[in-house]
Amino acid sequence: MQSIKVRCPAKINLTLKVVNKREDGFHNIESIMQTINLFDYLTISVEDNSIGNQILLSGNNTEIPYNEKNLVYKAGKLYLENTGITNKKVTVYIDKNIPVSAGLAGGSTNAAGMLFGLNKLCQEKLSEAELHNLCAELGSDLNFCLKGGCMMTKGRGEILEESEYKHFEVNLIKPINLGISAKEAYTKFANKKSEGKTGRENFVNDLEWAVIDDYKELQHIKNKYPKAIMTGSGSTYYSLEEKFAEEPNYWVKNNLETINYGVQII
Repeated sequence: MQSIKVRCPAKINLTLKVVNKREDGFHNIESIMQTINLFDYLTISVEDNSIGNQILLSGNNTEIPYNEKNLVYKAGKLYLENTGITNKKVTVYIDKNIPVSAGLAGGSTNAAGMLFGLNKLCQEKLSEAELHNLCAELGSDLNFCLKGGCMMTKGRGEILEESEYKHFEVNLIKPINLGISAKEAYTKFANKKSEGKTGRENFVNDLEWAVIDDYKELQHIKNKYPKAIMTGSGSTYYSLEEKFAEEPNYWVKNNLETINYGVQII
């Protein structure tokens, strides 16, 4: 059996503009994404298996599925299919510290970490470009999570352009019992735009404009910290200028920092 441990960083969106809706139902975006030093960890093991390929997931978080619905499972299956590798049992333990449905790319960074880690365990059968192709097939933020640092992302998020990296402190706050899916946020954006609602220009993140009116928890954060910005589809906010105070029903993580890398072996 061979094993490897992968560190998978969270991301924040320093900007997020929704450009238009695509024919495939997704939206084209322009977003400056930045990785931060909040990590999930994957422990990946590979061993021979006489009954074909198996992918077995487990972890420390009760909010995510440990089956074929998990993006980590899908990433592993896609990797094995594309490399032609057979008769292997892949066992993955997911140590989650990144909140779920939080706009921090927790699922995407885990899936990118799975592709990266499996490729290392399998003697790098795929090139970096080929890994990026698999990332683009699986989801919108995986390409960025694989690369990390600071990037202007376009398309669904799979097109990466180098942006100037700066080191700074990041503070996070999230309502504990509120998660917002990307599907919900983009649907509300489309509806709000079609209804001719105004005020979008006042937000750094178009998806914050889309969802804030529907959630008193987000309004509470914005009223208390007017300069805080929602990341991704929410429900996490970040501040680069002030720390968040601890309060009931809110998860707070202060004193984080930007980093200039994506998923990596430790």
